[in-house]
Amino acid sequence: MAYTLRTMEPTDWNEVAALIRSSTNAWYESHGRQPIFTGDPQATLLFCEVYESLDPGCCVLATDDATGQIAGSCFYHPRPTHMSLGIMNVHPHHFGKGIARRLLKHITDLADESGKPTRLVSSAINLDSFSLYTRAGFVPRMMFQDMLLTVPADGLPVSDVAGTDRVRTATLHDLPHIVAIEKELHHIERPNDHRSFLENHNGAWHVSVIDNSHGTGIDGFLVSVKHPGSTMLGPGVMRTQTDAAALIRVELNHHRGGCPVWLVPVEADRLVQELYRWGCRNCELHVAQARGPWEAPTGVVMPTFMPETS
Repeated sequence: MAYTLRTMEPTDWNEVAALIRSSTNAWYESHGRQPIFTGDPQATLLFCEVYESLDPGCCVLATDDATGQIAGSCFYHPRPTHMSLGIMNVHPHHFGKGIARRLLKHITDLADESGKPTRLVSSAINLDSFSLYTRAGFVPRMMFQDMLLTVPADGLPVSDVAGTDRVRTATLHDLPHIVAIEKELHHIERPNDHRSFLENHNGAWHVSVIDNSHGTGIDGFLVSVKHPGSTMLGPGVMRTQTDAAALIRVELNHHRGGCPVWLVPVEADRLVQELYRWGCRNCELHVAQARGPWEAPTGVVMPTFMPETS
């Protein structure tokens, strides 16, 4: 089979959304796990909508020359400090044809041309993708526990978690502080992402911040998305594990009756034990990888899958 790489067009959105759903579910089901995407088949259009609103024209497709079918897709995100890899999918009928390798090389070549490192977060249990990235020169840097909790319909009490009295809903006035603390602790910059979360044009996002005790800034932030295509906490950056617990506890109450998932650094031992105390459980592991320069973050970093962060 021969394949051609090209940029995604608006007319491709429905086919790409169907590809994301079928490819992701096929991998999980083939490994004895439950499908990730259930319910409305149109829900995965969220990825096209969010990614294209942030980074128009930054999705590369591999199309089958014989049929014109979209055989693979990968979103990418040029940011001031790095290139970030978004969700990558290959159609089950085209597995094993080297499509993912070609898509990845296309994006790492763009990153190399711009002189930026490429960063991503990938499943640690999908050894095919893990090998794809490490063969391409990515280095595993951080491991994360995927955790989830079914939030009661009437919400969770917050008074039993330290620091929740300093957590509030963020506004656009907090944007400079959010960008600054992420640069300080995580060493990356992506102001357009945070502006998009705060403006929340599609109604799916919520952002909380935790004020510092001096009233001069914030000690962290946590974003979450609530949509049939994605229900997740993150991205987030916090100075301490106590700050992280407070933000998670409050943000969970914006998902009442739902079961969001979020990623916690494995080394955040006190935070992990606190989450277990709430009844949280593990569902997967993910690893942050970087190709090129990387600086270890301080504090607590919580990546997500949309937009992709690392």
